[in-house]
Amino acid sequence: MGEEDCTADIEQLISEMDFIPGHFSLALNVNFESTVPTRLRHRDIKLKRDSLRLELESEVGPQQYAIRHLLGLFAFHLDDFQEAEDNFASICKEDPHNLNAWANLGFVYDKLRREAEGSECVDKVSALMGLREGGQLLSARCLAEQAYAYAYDVGLSSEQERAEKLRAAIGAYDKAIEYGGQEIPIEEKRSWHFSMAAMMIRLDGILGNQESSERLRGASYGRALKLLRDAIKSSNLHHRALTWCYIGVMLERQESFSVVPMAVHDEGFTCTDPLDCYYKAIEIAKEDPFILNRLAKVFLFLGKHDMAIGVCNMALDILANPELNWQAYSTRAKVHITAYMRDLERAKLGFSGVPDRENLSKAKTDLENIVEVHPCLKTHLDIGQVYYYMGVDALQERHLVDEAAINKALVFLSKALEDELGDVLPEIQLLRGKCLLLKSEEENAAECFKRAVEMDDGGGGGQAESFRGLLEALLALYTQRKAGAEAVIAELEEWLGKAEEKYPLEQVRRELQAVCRSHTAEVSDLSRAMIRAGKLDLVRLLLSTVEPRRIERARSLSL
Repeated sequence: MGEEDCTADIEQLISEMDFIPGHFSLALNVNFESTVPTRLRHRDIKLKRDSLRLELESEVGPQQYAIRHLLGLFAFHLDDFQEAEDNFASICKEDPHNLNAWANLGFVYDKLRREAEGSECVDKVSALMGLREGGQLLSARCLAEQAYAYAYDVGLSSEQERAEKLRAAIGAYDKAIEYGGQEIPIEEKRSWHFSMAAMMIRLDGILGNQESSERLRGASYGRALKLLRDAIKSSNLHHRALTWCYIGVMLERQESFSVVPMAVHDEGFTCTDPLDCYYKAIEIAKEDPFILNRLAKVFLFLGKHDMAIGVCNMALDILANPELNWQAYSTRAKVHITAYMRDLERAKLGFSGVPDRENLSKAKTDLENIVEVHPCLKTHLDIGQVYYYMGVDALQERHLVDEAAINKALVFLSKALEDELGDVLPEIQLLRGKCLLLKSEEENAAECFKRAVEMDDGGGGGQAESFRGLLEALLALYTQRKAGAEAVIAELEEWLGKAEEKYPLEQVRRELQAVCRSHTAEVSDLSRAMIRAGKLDLVRLLLSTVEPRRIERARSLSL
């Protein structure tokens, strides 16, 4: 069969369908051309891929195919066509009735110009879609696998986009349940309910941040509780434990409503303490270290640090081997790092005293237990961060107190760079720049900060700190006469322009303000050089971030 005949068959098949099997036709960002540079787009895909691989470890039922389809889709968009083919072909072998697997495999064959094999896949999809017995269940599973994909799309830069994808996912699950009806095995349906509820919890968080109307939010809140009520009947311990945890989350959120949502009473959770739900989750998972690790990550995300550490300790009591249970050590270390960072921010705002550096020591111990047996980007980055904070003053971050710790931080960060994602993560370059600035290597520090700014996607201005670091490095180069005024001013103009293109304007102004206020003498000295060079707009911008009324004075100085 020729390529034109194959294409005609595909078009005829599509025209007869209420939905299209396969993931490559879905309205996912990953399937469309992107304005983001390829290396950064690949970074985002790889980060999602790594997250899915961890998810796959805990899935043994039909839901595993939803994850594996996404892994194949991501492999294709990373130009690893062989891995994509192997992935989809393995699903076809294990589940010969899987519609998405045959459709996806056919798409890969078409890309590789293997028309005969692609045509066979099209014929297989057509035959499966025409089955009278069991056809509805196959269609339902196809839709459920596609629904899962929406929630893991890449390149979502706003809360609105994330909400839209979650709604699309939930809608596809609804359609799957409608198609399958009574044919869907009860345990499989409960696994779909579990996934739907998890997505609704994420959606509820977004709606809560957007101050949506209680009526709009209340409908999805109530449905999430109803789905969770069904999911706790699952025979899957992992799902059951997490379901109780999610119920606790939702019951805590009832406080954000002006009136307790009726669903709380409808589903039998009147006066149920969220802590009791968390304890039930822990009780279910108490003999399984891997489920305990999942719960610990949820508690860390919720800011329940004591519970997270307690659950990690339970997991380590069962399995203390760092090679087999590295996740418990890693999560416990992250809890200590997060607690230190939280206390550090409070101290900077004057809300508390010096943060407890014992948290850093505990994190270091946990990370040193796994850095040799499970060396990876996250471990190297985390331990590099710990050594950085051990090397600086607790409140005056620009004051070096332990150069040996800073040197160790740089060593571990260099190991993080060896990972395939190491050279595209802005967090690594930001930390390297901060370390090098402390060592008075301003030129090297500036290069790291530049790379961090270039790598940042700018979503929400999360890494605008890199821009501030670059400003400080340029100021130091000028005041220490390591670079001339002309070169520094040119760099400042160039990177200020890039920052304004990448970050929200208000975020850029805040970073400029922070630098001007903490380095007043150096900024004043550079401003005089800029006035002599005729860069008056730049001077006005700097002064306006500190005190807008001083702009008039800057104008008079230029006369």
